[in-house]
Amino acid sequence: MAAVKTLKTEKLTPTVGAEVLDVDVERLLNEDGLPEAVLDALETNGVLVFRELNISDDDQVAFCKRLGEPAIEMMEVSLKPENPLGDILQGIVEWHMDGTQDPIPALATVISARVVADEGGATEFASTYVAYDDLSDEEKERYANLRVVHAFAATQRSTHPNPSPETLALWEQKGSKEHPLVWTHGSGRRSLVLGSSADSVIGMGEDEGRALLADLLARATAPGRVYTHSWSVGDMVMWDNRGMLHRVLAFDKRSGREMHRTTLVGDEPIQ
Repeated sequence: MAAVKTLKTEKLTPTVGAEVLDVDVERLLNEDGLPEAVLDALETNGVLVFRELNISDDDQVAFCKRLGEPAIEMMEVSLKPENPLGDILQGIVEWHMDGTQDPIPALATVISARVVADEGGATEFASTYVAYDDLSDEEKERYANLRVVHAFAATQRSTHPNPSPETLALWEQKGSKEHPLVWTHGSGRRSLVLGSSADSVIGMGEDEGRALLADLLARATAPGRVYTHSWSVGDMVMWDNRGMLHRVLAFDKRSGREMHRTTLVGDEPIQ
């Protein structure tokens, strides 16, 4: 087949997200040039939506292997009691970026909907590339050298407000990692490293630092800066984990909501 140079897409908001209109599973798995076209569209739009694609787990993994190396081939994302990760995953309702505790964050995440909630459970996305671009010149200069401590414990506070000493000790064991507030990517683009894991700003008091982080997060995720995806069974959505924040809107845990996730190995550390 001839190499694919472009995909037919339709923007979902002015700042983030595009729906892919002309691709089925067969093309994703077999067409020459399609992986490059998908990655180019992802770089441009941050989030790609494949509505009612109905891809199987095996085919999702095979597609991701065409894009890069899977870090996690398949993971169930649900809050069902039988899911051993369900308690930790309660933090998905907060704005976050995956992998701030990893040496290199994931390149991208691909999720397919297997069971959707009757009410709630939509996933929201906001671009931290856009958040950086929207800063004033004075803010860009002021924040250029700020460093932020990201901690696992910070991701759990809002959903577990009164942890036992034992639970708190377990959180602390997972440690923390220091990152620049402004990530300068190999492409030359810049983004802000924000989200629920951001705990404190080096050189600032706790209240001052958290107030700054909260203000930047609120601006990055203002209503006009967000794409909200309301799921249908079979939808597949992928996003650029290096420059997107995401969260899940509240839903009834008894709904059985279940997503199947594949993540791709990252290509650059936060720097």
